[in-house]
Formats: sequence, structure tokens, C-alpha cells
Amino acid sequence: MGAKLAGPGGGKTIEQNSDINVTPFVDIMLVLLIIFMVAAPLATVSIRLDLPPPNPTPTTEVEEPVYITIQESGSLFIADRQTTIETLPVDVCAALGGGAACREERLFIRADAEVKYNAFMEVMNTLQENGFFKVGLLNEDIT
Repeated sequence: MGAKLAGPGGGKTIEQNSDINVTPFVDIMLVLLIIFMVAAPLATVSIRLDLPPPNPTPTTEVEEPVYITIQESGSLFIADRQTTIETLPVDVCAALGGGAACREERLFIRADAEVKYNAFMEVMNTLQENGFFKVGLLNEDIT
């Protein structure tokens, strides 16, 4: 039995293929394309935003806002005047100039950081029960 080893004129050598195989690359790109096509509509969240109409003429008279201050002790103040929860709606209307339109004006409530949630919500509920719905909350140090 005899065997012939590769040598001159004996065996064939295999040529190397130096071309890049792009099939896996194309497969990955197609998968990523599908993922982004599915995920793109989910990323756009629409929020309804009601912007006020533009005011071409600025108002010359700016009124000082009314601040309701709640202290840690439970004391209520409208500007610098002390009030109680029972007389709060009447005192707020008086501070806003009285009249039927006083409930359409904006109020601002500020409170100490240590004010109990119950006391704060009591003021908010009293204002809402009496028709004051334009209420802003302030986060500032009032000491």
C-alpha cells in the first residue's frame, strides 16, 4: 500500500478566500431596522398643551398677587393680616378688592416645610368650596 504526500506536482493546495462575508452584517442591520421601526412610534408621546393666546399689547398695570401664608403653628396670613379658616374666603375677597370677580383672581399659597398636610389641605378645600379655583403653590423659604 502506498500513499503520496503533497509535494511537487503531487497535491492541490486550497486557495484562501479573502472576501468579507456580509450576510451576518445584513441580518443584524435588518433586525435593528425592524426594532427601530416598531419602537419609534412608541417614543413619541403626545401631550395636549393649551397655550394662552399671544398678547400683542402688554398690560401696563400689574396687580400685586395675594399670598396666603400657612405657618407651622397653624396661623393663617393673607399678606400681613392674620385670619382664620372660617373667615378665609371673606378676607381673601377683601384683599382682592371685593366684588363678584374676586373668585376669578389668582391666589398663591405658601407654607412652612413643617406644616401638617391636613392643615394645608383644609385651606385648599376651604378655598375650593368657596369658588377659588385659580390657586398657585409656592415653594420658597418664608422664614
